[in-house]
Amino acid sequence: MMMSSRNQNRPPRSPSTKDGGGAGGGGGVPLDKRRRIGAGRIGATDRKPFGSVNKRQDVTAAPGSDTGSTEASECESIEFSKEEVDALVNERPKMKKFDHKGNMEVVNELNNRLKVCIKWFQKRDEAHLDEQGKLRAALDSSEKKCADMEVEMKDKEEKCNAIISELRGENSSLQEKLTNEESEKMDAIDCHRREKEARITLETLQASLSKELEKAQQDILAANQRATSLDDMYKRLQEYNLSLQQYNGKLHGELETAREMLKRVEKEKATIVENLSTLRGHYNSLQDQLTSSRASQDEAMNQKESLLNEVKCLRGELQQVRDDRDRQIAQVQAFSAEVMKYKESTGKSFAEIDNLMAKSKSLEDTCSAQRERMHLLEHQLTAANEKLKISNLTASETRTEFEEQRRIIQELQERLADAEHQLIEGEKLRKRLHNTILELKGNIRVFCRVRPLLPDDGVVTEAPVISYPASLETLGRGIDLIQSGQKYPFTFDKVFSHDACQQDVFVEISQLVQSALDGYKVCIFAYGQTGSGKTYTMMGKTEAPEQKGLIPRSLEQIFQISQSLLAQGWKYKMQASMLEIYNENIRDLLSTNRSSGTENAGKQYTIKHDANGNTHVTDLTIIDVSSIQEISSLLRQAAQSRSVGKTQMNEQSSRSHFVFTLRISGVNENTEQQVQGVLNLIDLAGSERLSRSGATGDRLKETQAINKSLSCLSDVIFALAKKEDHVPFRNSKLTYLLQPCLGGDSKTLMFVNISPDPTSVGESLCSLRFAARVNACEIGIPRRQTTVRPVDSRLSYG
Repeated sequence: MMMSSRNQNRPPRSPSTKDGGGAGGGGGVPLDKRRRIGAGRIGATDRKPFGSVNKRQDVTAAPGSDTGSTEASECESIEFSKEEVDALVNERPKMKKFDHKGNMEVVNELNNRLKVCIKWFQKRDEAHLDEQGKLRAALDSSEKKCADMEVEMKDKEEKCNAIISELRGENSSLQEKLTNEESEKMDAIDCHRREKEARITLETLQASLSKELEKAQQDILAANQRATSLDDMYKRLQEYNLSLQQYNGKLHGELETAREMLKRVEKEKATIVENLSTLRGHYNSLQDQLTSSRASQDEAMNQKESLLNEVKCLRGELQQVRDDRDRQIAQVQAFSAEVMKYKESTGKSFAEIDNLMAKSKSLEDTCSAQRERMHLLEHQLTAANEKLKISNLTASETRTEFEEQRRIIQELQERLADAEHQLIEGEKLRKRLHNTILELKGNIRVFCRVRPLLPDDGVVTEAPVISYPASLETLGRGIDLIQSGQKYPFTFDKVFSHDACQQDVFVEISQLVQSALDGYKVCIFAYGQTGSGKTYTMMGKTEAPEQKGLIPRSLEQIFQISQSLLAQGWKYKMQASMLEIYNENIRDLLSTNRSSGTENAGKQYTIKHDANGNTHVTDLTIIDVSSIQEISSLLRQAAQSRSVGKTQMNEQSSRSHFVFTLRISGVNENTEQQVQGVLNLIDLAGSERLSRSGATGDRLKETQAINKSLSCLSDVIFALAKKEDHVPFRNSKLTYLLQPCLGGDSKTLMFVNISPDPTSVGESLCSLRFAARVNACEIGIPRRQTTVRPVDSRLSYG
């Protein structure tokens, strides 16, 4: 299949085209060429033999040369087979006695070869991963192309069937016309027989009929020829369909080949993983050998000490025997001298001489016994010396192997420490780049979300009032509102249409939520008219996992990431609080006395800002949380305590501003770094006109308070946009609470929610204009709250 030419993989030409531009003849890279591009083996060229690794010690590095680059270049040009890797792993260096320098060079050479093999294995693993990705991409493109070809074939087949049915209808109509003309001819002949008197008139009529008959016959012949050509075209279409089926079979064959190649690559990867596990097993066996070597070394040292004591004792006994022998020899000589003296001087009796001879013989026997004992002791001393030499050699080898293993372990520990340092530095770089990207996007970002039409909106007969421009410049960022035939265009950081799901919305803000863990103050709030979907965007429906809002999804992400950072030494402590601003009064939604209606007794909920831009509310309930289950329970409690009511615009309208605050304090035990972040998630009450909401009594008072606080928010935004010296934050509890988010060093995002209902086009236009002014505001640069001092027992919140 890899040797097939390009023409075999090209689909056949359509009979209705001349330049081969029919189905399957589109441009692009042919499949066999893509296969050849993606199937290249890593390291297939410029391969060096395995023996070249053994000759690395013959190459002398130039002064100042970089050994790391040399190893990298050798690793790129050397390949290993499975047998070579096994041989390298099982190879034992040959040690020479008393040649420590040579032994060290042999061990260093083996280590360098192992390093080259490991680097080659890592690059080979990366290359296999890349090749696997390329093969998967080629497989996906082949399947996509095959599916497109099948769809195109089905379309052409349907067109051909339609043409054939049309031609058959024409043929039947022509046959009907022929039948009618033949019946007219028979009627004319009968009329000629009945009217013999009018022969001349009949002959004239017959001539005209004969002309019409000839013309009809010509029409019949033309119809027959056309039917014949249509039959030929149908046969050609059948042949073209057959060729397309053959081409589809070839594509399926290529797909199977690609799958087999992918399986082979996965088998090779499994083999490499098995080799890696073998290397790890070899490392464990070396650790066991090191332990056993230490034990044998201790045993050999004990044996050496015992042998040295035994040799010392044997030497003492040998010296004593030698002294006895010398003393006895001296006695023999003295006795011999006395015998000779007695023989020469006195001539004593033979009895005395025999006695002296017997005594001398006994002394000689004693000397010979002493000599034999000396020889035995000398043999024992030689054996003990040999055993001592063997134990010394074993201890030296064990010590050398122990030093080598200790050096390898130290090198692995240094590499592990280096890798951990690189991981910490990479995490710091990720945080810095992540926050740089968010700062480049703007401190106050504005997202627009359009909710879908609901059954409560009624039957919409008018044209849509919201459209989305399709130009590349504003794609995904633009929205057009049509009121009374006039179009009002707006552009924001992101626009979500009515078919966007909760996950699509959360993906866009997940990076902003990450900034809270990195030590920044983050604020996300939803703005819009009543019934535009603010609460659904922020809270969603907790009973359906796919419809969960931004608040539960953000908290899930924070807890998941904080758990994953435990391996890097980070430990986080989190505290949550929830409040609502109802009729310009602050209510604690987590108060234990709220159900009895005495939650405000003796408590003064006052908003305070410190010099560092941190905000807190006095007497507010703050709860330590450590899991998403605890947060979910608190959210359900707050939802039950929140003030809601029914109006003509919404069945269950939020009548207060809901503020959720999560304070995050993180400490890295390895670097002693401390971060403090804050995540504010706010669901504002909906703006509405009294004429539409129909509010009366308490609802009227609530509506007036809501509209007043939102009007104060507009005044603050206008003052920030105009860069005025005085910004009226204190005009409302809402704006005073949001002061660090709007005019401080926080990262702020606003969701403007829009209703597609034509009756709400006026409120939607006001909301979009307000969001456009918010998008034009510029506030201070966000500051990350970090320290490297030891962690205090108390938390600081912003």
